[in-house]
Amino acid sequence: MKSWAKKIALPLLASGLLLQSTLTLAETPAFSNPFYITVGYAPGGATDRAARFIADQLQERLKVNVLVENRSGAGGRIAAQYLKNQGVSKDILIMANPATMVIAPLVFNHLSYDPDLDFKPVSVISDYTFGVAVAADSPLKNLDDLIEWAKTNPNDFNVGVPASGSLPHFFALMLAEKSGVEAEVIGYRGSAPALNDLIGGNIPVAIDTIDVLSPQHRGERIRILATSGSEPDPSLEGVPTLTQSGLDIQASGWNTLYISAEADDKKVDYLADLLKEIMSQPEIQARFKNSDLPPVAANRAESTATVEDFKQLWTPIIQASGYKVND
Repeated sequence: MKSWAKKIALPLLASGLLLQSTLTLAETPAFSNPFYITVGYAPGGATDRAARFIADQLQERLKVNVLVENRSGAGGRIAAQYLKNQGVSKDILIMANPATMVIAPLVFNHLSYDPDLDFKPVSVISDYTFGVAVAADSPLKNLDDLIEWAKTNPNDFNVGVPASGSLPHFFALMLAEKSGVEAEVIGYRGSAPALNDLIGGNIPVAIDTIDVLSPQHRGERIRILATSGSEPDPSLEGVPTLTQSGLDIQASGWNTLYISAEADDKKVDYLADLLKEIMSQPEIQARFKNSDLPPVAANRAESTATVEDFKQLWTPIIQASGYKVND
């Protein structure tokens, strides 16, 4: 290139890059500082850990403080109501699961929010399956033992779950029905207190997500009798699925980030694409897997489809059960 051409081309190139940078910045939505991720459960559970993984990554990329708020109680419904009340006064995502966004409208007669009208799915972050667990010193060694014991001791068949009206709660009812016994489901304010009561002998059995139960199982504080996936969990050697144990039950759930329905669609799309990019990173996927959280990378359209598919599968099952909460 001749010298005069270089003198013209370089400023043009610089101005082009500046214009591109300016356009990119203009298209990037502004976010409140701090930015919040609200969790409807106590610290330490699956939803809480997933939210904290994401908060670290969003803080780095959005260049604002990203804080995780735990607003526990009512199976995540308190957190959902909080998000509805806040609207778009500040940037808030809620890390929610099917209990809050799918099951609650079907089982509670008076719900203070409507998931379809008040919120938008942004990105599915992880999925999960469940485990049926007893204390490590329990004489119950497998699912057959549990069912036989429950039939012999029907008044003592108390099943602990992390929240009333949650997917583990409904799954416990399914398990009892398939087993031909009646269970008393005890809802806790999160996974940690339920596990404490299981290990302490205050309840004979608990149902929770695999990521919550696995560390306690490997530490020999509890024993997982069976899992709810279609295949055995690779991290739990020797633990069968419920189907392999003789009960035709499979169940799974997801952790999805939602935002207020009032949020600007461009901002929602930007966050969804950013979250998919985050969850596509090998190091992030490894971090989730090391915490027994199967990672999912999904944009807004993919996440909405996942939620809708779940509704189509579970809504008729829940309605057919006739289960309702007298709220």
